[in-house]
Amino acid sequence: MQVSELENIYSTDVVFIDPIAEHNGLAAVEQYFSKLLKNAKYCEFDIHYKNPVAEQGYVVSWTMKFTSKRINKGRPVAVDGLTIINIQNDKIVFHRDYYDLGQMLYEHIPMLGRIIKKIKRSMG
Repeated sequence: MQVSELENIYSTDVVFIDPIAEHNGLAAVEQYFSKLLKNAKYCEFDIHYKNPVAEQGYVVSWTMKFTSKRINKGRPVAVDGLTIINIQNDKIVFHRDYYDLGQMLYEHIPMLGRIIKKIKRSMG
């Protein structure tokens, strides 16, 4: 899917929230995805399940696999996540992603990654 195709699934007044930031409106979401994908070489989602909740909502479990010039020296990264979406008039009006930003980013920064992994080991 191309960023220009987001208008086919998102409402113009969509609210998109993830661990990085909140974006209000389709233009802001398009700009955010364009920026994220600028350094991505590859990005794919494996959907594990999609469960309906409430009248027009869903919970989706997924694993994102990606490579980026700036993360993990270009080697593949896998991140598990959960998305809550609400739909009105066949378009997403609310999209919230939950995922571990450490798994996605921090653990792949050389010095910081070692510290985070050491902290995790000491807690387990």
